[in-house]
Amino acid sequence: MLAIFNIVFPIFSLVFLGWICRKRHILSAGAASELNRFVIYLGLPALLFDSMSRLTPADFANVRFIGVFAAGIAIVFLLTAWIRVRQKAAAADVIIDSLGTSYANVGFIGIPLCYLAFGHDGLPPSVIAMVMTACLLFAVAIVLLETSLHAGASLGKTVSKVGRSLVRNPIMIAPVAGIAVALSGLSIPGGVQQLFKILGDAASPCALVSLGLFLAQPVRHGEGSSVSLLVAFKLLLQPAVTAVLAYWVFPLPRLWADSAVLLAAMPIGTGPFMLAELYQREVAGMSRAILISTTLSLPTIALILAWISHH
Repeated sequence: MLAIFNIVFPIFSLVFLGWICRKRHILSAGAASELNRFVIYLGLPALLFDSMSRLTPADFANVRFIGVFAAGIAIVFLLTAWIRVRQKAAAADVIIDSLGTSYANVGFIGIPLCYLAFGHDGLPPSVIAMVMTACLLFAVAIVLLETSLHAGASLGKTVSKVGRSLVRNPIMIAPVAGIAVALSGLSIPGGVQQLFKILGDAASPCALVSLGLFLAQPVRHGEGSSVSLLVAFKLLLQPAVTAVLAYWVFPLPRLWADSAVLLAAMPIGTGPFMLAELYQREVAGMSRAILISTTLSLPTIALILAWISHH
């Protein structure tokens, strides 16, 4: 439990620093949006490009793991979308909430926890899960959001507008460019690699400070039920669905199955929060869901680790 807290503690600290800076008026309300834009347009694209450019075909050799982890994400995403549609939520809110229940914080918490639990053998599944979450799932959410924004136009105009938006989106361009570099075998100059690393390393701290700034804002009426749904589905439903798939439906080798369940149990990452702010949706509720899920993940992750160790 103490080891898990030590991994999660920097997250709480960065969020708290953002919160105290807003409460003490060290940073203004506009600082949250500006920090988030830095992450969207510079930090996260650099991180995604750097991550994808370093991958090799061997990193994606375990197709069954990819299928199991992706299926767990898809089931939770679609179930959340179905519930939110029945609640008559706006299309953009349906997409962002569905992203929230299926977007695990693999990069910040999952990778160090997998290394803690399984050593170096835990790194390949955690890296694959990070790419699937931060690149593939994030890209799907952006495509759906752009499509929903242009849904009123004809099919041709919708495809054209969505296509132009995606081509100009750095979060979509960066991983594709990284894959192209990885497949081509090109060597990136050391100075350029260092630039991407510096920008990428700044992405998570800035996103978490921005999250703290938003948490300092007053709670709006009616956020509670949505937050509860996000937290419960992320911490309980996704690992449960993934466990059923990994152990019984499509049995994986033990370490890969354990890794899939542990990674699915990670709290909500900052991705949904960044998109909520970028597309001007309900930001305060998502920021609280991230903080609550991170807090409650301490005992749930400890229980999963104890169960893995016992078996």
